[in-house]
Amino acid sequence: MIVGEQKPFDEVWEMVKDHKQLTVFGCNTCVAVCHQGGNKEAEILASLLRMRATQENVDIEIVHGGIERQCEHPFFDSAQELLEKTEAVLSLACGIGVQFMAAKYESTPVYPALNTTFLGDVPEDGLFMEKCQACGDCVLGITGGVCPVTRCCKRLLNGPCGGSTMGKCEISKDIDCAWQLVVNRLDALGKMEDYEKITPVKDWSKDRAGGPRSFKVEGF
Repeated sequence: MIVGEQKPFDEVWEMVKDHKQLTVFGCNTCVAVCHQGGNKEAEILASLLRMRATQENVDIEIVHGGIERQCEHPFFDSAQELLEKTEAVLSLACGIGVQFMAAKYESTPVYPALNTTFLGDVPEDGLFMEKCQACGDCVLGITGGVCPVTRCCKRLLNGPCGGSTMGKCEISKDIDCAWQLVVNRLDALGKMEDYEKITPVKDWSKDRAGGPRSFKVEGF
């Protein structure tokens, strides 16, 4: 899932305060799971902005709404009338959703309410951990499902550095050594032979060279 964090309130207010009408618009998938961007968060943020407007005697009408995902056209059908009439949108989606809306509604300013942080999972309620950098060249098949690109502070692809101690990274005793996790996992799977396999130097051109990446499913 994509994890995001709400921007400081003062920063948000400075972006939108000069408009006469604003729609605070939630996204109810990834960023709703981390309690930063769903309909509930949109409603709360809209209320806070109304209070700020009252305090500063700013004349601005603020409404709120939301859809399931702000990165696909079909989900906008239910909010089409609202968004066509709005002067500006404060989007509680990740950066993908903000850009999607900005392209879809070319004459409407779309502002980000969140900072998009990483791709992660939810190991326990309220905790979100980065697990993937979407590098475009996955090695999880030979590392026991543990990503060294993301979870190793040095992005080492062929075993640990000399700084790990008792399974912890030299950067911090609170960070697990990714390669210790790899070894533990491969051992549990009975696949320690994979530890001896040499991974070539990573081809980072699959990550960034040539501009934004795309993927097309044939037949659509």
